[in-house]
Amino acid sequence: MAKDATFDIVSEVNMAEVTNAVNQTEREITQRYDFKGVTSEITLEKDSVKITTADEMHLKSIIDVLQSKFIKRQVPIDNLEYGKIEPAAGGAVRQVVTIKQGIDKDLGKKITKDIKDTKLKVQPQFMENKIRVSGKKIDDLQAVIAKLKENDYGIALQFNNFRS
Repeated sequence: MAKDATFDIVSEVNMAEVTNAVNQTEREITQRYDFKGVTSEITLEKDSVKITTADEMHLKSIIDVLQSKFIKRQVPIDNLEYGKIEPAAGGAVRQVVTIKQGIDKDLGKKITKDIKDTKLKVQPQFMENKIRVSGKKIDDLQAVIAKLKENDYGIALQFNNFRS
């Protein structure tokens, strides 16, 4: 009997690269002319980046720099969720950017339904924050990957642990 081929659908962010991108952003902001005399702070917490600065214009500049650093380091910016802009002490503004890790239950159901709608002979199985897809034919699994890449789920999906 032939063994099934499998792969996992995950949504992961390399937090070491996030740390490097935040550090590079801090360095660049301290050297930029338009930030002279402006107090700005970027702090990385467990799964979020907190940005505090003088006004919304500087906040947008910091976010632009941060996104460019993320892109250079292959951190998917689709996994960033921007909180609302809040007032902070001294007339400053603050925004929390949450980094989404894993596939939540609702999105897992949507992806599983999309896989089943392909009518291919594969079995998707939701496990905690990833989806394992198994099937007898490798071509079917590759067709599932191609179909999922066409759709936009609001987060970056990675396909790993491909075993035949």
